[in-house]
Amino acid sequence: MKIGLFIPCYIDAFYPDAGIATLELLEKLGQDVEYPLDQTCCGQPMGNSGCNSDAAAAEALFVRNFAKYDKIVMPSGSCTHHVRDNFDAIPQTDEVRHVRENTYELVEFLHDILKVDAFPWAEFNHTVGLHNSCGTLRALRTASMSELGEKPFSKPMDLLSKVKGIRFATPRRPDECCGFGGTFSVTEEAVSARMGVDKVRDHHQAGAEYIVSADSSCIMHQQGCAERAGVPIRFIHIAQILNGAAQ
Repeated sequence: MKIGLFIPCYIDAFYPDAGIATLELLEKLGQDVEYPLDQTCCGQPMGNSGCNSDAAAAEALFVRNFAKYDKIVMPSGSCTHHVRDNFDAIPQTDEVRHVRENTYELVEFLHDILKVDAFPWAEFNHTVGLHNSCGTLRALRTASMSELGEKPFSKPMDLLSKVKGIRFATPRRPDECCGFGGTFSVTEEAVSARMGVDKVRDHHQAGAEYIVSADSSCIMHQQGCAERAGVPIRFIHIAQILNGAAQ
């Protein structure tokens, strides 16, 4: 497969190590990966804010960058959800449909498409709590939702369990929103911050040294909440652990 790698705005600006880890991990797994240099935002912030028509230029550029690839992979559930399910500010041509149907979040690509069964280079001797963003959990369905009372499953946990030395801590409310929610964290700042503090305290009280997530936007929000509330916990993107980060 020829893979086009999309790196979301948050990772590009604030967490470049997660983007580098994604590229290195895919290459370790034998994939032919390209990073289009003129990529920008996928249009998600505009679409999520109700300004759908304002996303048209970003969506059109995304298609021009990625239509030639067999698969598009990105280390972000929320961006994947936008491209796959809400990418409709532009005419739905064959190229657009190809892009939408072949865009994958990193965890689901590793788990469902490549079906990776080992990460022999990875070792992480720490206790982690897994945070599934609302986009990965309730839109992409990378894990079971407690509110549905369904049989438990977790694609990110399946992958992390293949890492040597890793230990897991389970918070009391594992799939509760962290409060980020994109522009929600701006328009409802007090509610968002309280939800974030509750989330990081829940993980810390369960014994987690790190909170690991597939979404850097949630990581950034929770990291800020933890620092302001004095909760001694660290944060890491799942791509970094699977790529062999030791920290």
